[in-house]
Amino acid sequence: MRTYPDQLAQQLNQPLRQTYLVFGSDPLLKLEARDAIAHAARAQGFEEHHKFVIDGQLDWQEVIDCCQALSLFASRQIIELTCPDNGLTSTQAKQLTELAAYLHPDILLLVQGERLNKKQESAKWFSALAQHGLYVVCNTPEARHLPRFIEQRCRHLGLKPDQPALQLLAQWHEGNLLALVQSLHILQLLYPDGALTLPRIESSLSRHHHFTPFQLTDALLAGKAQRAQRILDQLRAEGEEPTLLLRLIQKELKQLYSIQEQGQKGRPLNAIFDQFRVWQTRRPMLTAALNRLNKARLTTLLRRLAQIEIRLKTDFGSDPWPDLQYFCALMTQASEPLTP
Repeated sequence: MRTYPDQLAQQLNQPLRQTYLVFGSDPLLKLEARDAIAHAARAQGFEEHHKFVIDGQLDWQEVIDCCQALSLFASRQIIELTCPDNGLTSTQAKQLTELAAYLHPDILLLVQGERLNKKQESAKWFSALAQHGLYVVCNTPEARHLPRFIEQRCRHLGLKPDQPALQLLAQWHEGNLLALVQSLHILQLLYPDGALTLPRIESSLSRHHHFTPFQLTDALLAGKAQRAQRILDQLRAEGEEPTLLLRLIQKELKQLYSIQEQGQKGRPLNAIFDQFRVWQTRRPMLTAALNRLNKARLTTLLRRLAQIEIRLKTDFGSDPWPDLQYFCALMTQASEPLTP
């Protein structure tokens, strides 16, 4: 059964499931979901909590031993497994599938990891665990859903934001719920009456660190032009070093170019992603970029980026930010011929 973080409390009021699968792109929502599940389990006598990381060094016999450690005086146990960011290997998936046979009412299995795609949700290991479990999807809300998410959070904290305040909070914290929660707690302390207005937020919160250079490259790869420009504007206002942005963008473009080269040789895309050790969560984003940016276009973009860097290092009086803004607009466009 599938559920979402805002529905989890209701699910935990019912009899506990044998397995909880907590997967998604948002670290805050995953942390809160794991904490809520562990708290509910402890309230029902699951006193021991064993944590394992699924990697090449994991001794699966230790996990099985926890399941088999039964006696008249043994306490109920939570077994928490953290999946690798780049997905399970075939051996790890097989071990996880076989683990389902060792579960019993005195074991609560909690498996957590990065966002799953449709293929992973159909995998044998997932089906075996989800059969008697709950799948908690913890993805960061999309920009259009973020104001409603913030409004719900505010309600729980006794805060009453007006619509302009909601929009500003959403704009400043898009993609970073950890920073959002910190900001809401600050506002809760500053304004005991709970009223949140645009002037109050602007005078109380710093805009620093709400976006990172890596979020800029993700927006560029995904072709999200408006988001990329918004992130770029904030990074500029915060005094981010343009050279760092150039290097990060160049790294992504070079990888895309190499993947395009491998693809022209007839290699399957998933095999190329495995070769370059691309995380599963980044593959849809890179696939979108590859569909939008062919090899010739990537060559032109790399040349433009080099021109911006040369100008930055030779003409010290020039402002690189307009060039960066124009470059980001070009990189997020659909494939159209560019003039070198």
